[in-house]
Amino acid sequence: MSCTPENTVPAQHQSFLAFDYGLKRTGVAVGNRLMKSATPQGTIAAEGDARFEHIAKRIQEWQPDALVIGVPTHPDGGEHENTLRARKFGRQLRGRFGLAVYEVDERYTTTEAHSYGAKDADAAAAAIILDQFLRNIP
Repeated sequence: MSCTPENTVPAQHQSFLAFDYGLKRTGVAVGNRLMKSATPQGTIAAEGDARFEHIAKRIQEWQPDALVIGVPTHPDGGEHENTLRARKFGRQLRGRFGLAVYEVDERYTTTEAHSYGAKDADAAAAAIILDQFLRNIP
């Protein structure tokens, strides 16, 4: 689900856990609708099912109402292999945890995180993704 139209995110979804998906590392951030801000929560350095064990712990810790994932595309908006991987990751999250998953265009978020001098660029990119999402919902 994309968050572009403002009405797509129900009012009861107040807290969010966001992910910057990567094959080897997945950045994590947490944020909420009230404060309209996100905070990096480190990076999960795991692949396959091991990644989901770590995600389950984060979900248990933060109890989010919904999840947000960054979906990369080419500069012109076209899809590529990582676009499909990120969307599959979103479907897996929805299926495993039963939470709504919102997609955000994440072009250049890791580059932006590096430009800020982030020590953990993946987690910082997840926070940028979540900040972008939070700015676009009422």
